[in-house]
Amino acid sequence: MLLPTDVWTGALIRRAELGGAFAMVLRKGDARAGTVLVKVIDRRDRSVRLYAEAFRGDGERVWMQPIQAGGEGEVDAYVERQARIDPDLWLVEIDDAEGRHFLTEAVEEGSGGGA
Repeated sequence: MLLPTDVWTGALIRRAELGGAFAMVLRKGDARAGTVLVKVIDRRDRSVRLYAEAFRGDGERVWMQPIQAGGEGEVDAYVERQARIDPDLWLVEIDDAEGRHFLTEAVEEGSGGGA
């Protein structure tokens, strides 16, 4: 059973803060079942990565990069397009000196294909 989205995002933010990062919810969607995007800002090189949740056929949550890492403007434009499609979308931003995402589920790095 998956946690409600508001509880899950709160736990992600807490993990990031305990790890020395700054994290906050920039967009709130449905508290129980909203889809989540995680935007990671790497302070070392000012790069930005975006992670989107997806579910495998067996129901396991996995995180993928829906777009290739690019400038922050490109990531923000993607988020805005997705928010128009899904008004229940959540956006969590993590600002970390090491560029960590703090996700505990499986992460498929570099799988973005475009918007």
